[in-house]
Amino acid sequence: MRRNVPVEAGEPELRPLSARSVVLSLLLGTHPPQLPVKDLVRLVEPFGVGGSTLRAALSRMVAAGDLRRAGAVYGLSDRLLERQRRQDDAVHPATRPWGGDWEMAVVTATGRGPAERAELRTELTRLRLAELREGVWLRPATLLRPWPDELADVTRYFTARPGTADRELAAALWPLDEWAAQARALLAHIARARQPADRFTAFAAVVRHLLADPVLPPELLPADWPGAALRAAYTAYQREVTDTVHGREHA
Repeated sequence: MRRNVPVEAGEPELRPLSARSVVLSLLLGTHPPQLPVKDLVRLVEPFGVGGSTLRAALSRMVAAGDLRRAGAVYGLSDRLLERQRRQDDAVHPATRPWGGDWEMAVVTATGRGPAERAELRTELTRLRLAELREGVWLRPATLLRPWPDELADVTRYFTARPGTADRELAAALWPLDEWAAQARALLAHIARARQPADRFTAFAAVVRHLLADPVLPPELLPADWPGAALRAAYTAYQREVTDTVHGREHA
């Protein structure tokens, strides 16, 4: 069996801030994801991004197809709106109680090139499936989401019961202990972070980590699973950011 979505425990991976990353993170966490340039100037200032640097970054992001501009208002492009949807799903996944069935997707397409195979693997991973063996992907049937139409021609999708111990299967498919250790490291880092830039980069790492959460039913998780705590911490931070975006004092 293959273990999927490797996560290294220890200190969290915090990426350096840039004008582009600050703008994208702000818009990805804003609903609707659009802000006037005057608000963006105010919001990026605590992160050491000046007005001229911001405007240059905005121009490059529009040219690259990251943003759309309507007058003085900038919003996410369609491509990044899809990324926001995935991010929202990662923070608040829609689930149902588990009845013991597993989703299974068997790759039926042949003759595909490396790029197409890599794209399919990425999409199946985004759907929170894990690869049992080459071409066979599965997960507990708990997520409330349709099977994408574009995968119908390259996979066969059904639900089944694998006939093996569910907890052992889940532990073999996903590195649950490593994911939990990294989540706890992020929570500890958040508790220590005081400066706006430090908190910003920490919660950006939280979002990336939540995207790798397999969202398994409680029956298959180790004790003291930190997923709910990590989601609660990010939700509280998102409320802070929303208050700041709208110029409100955070209580």
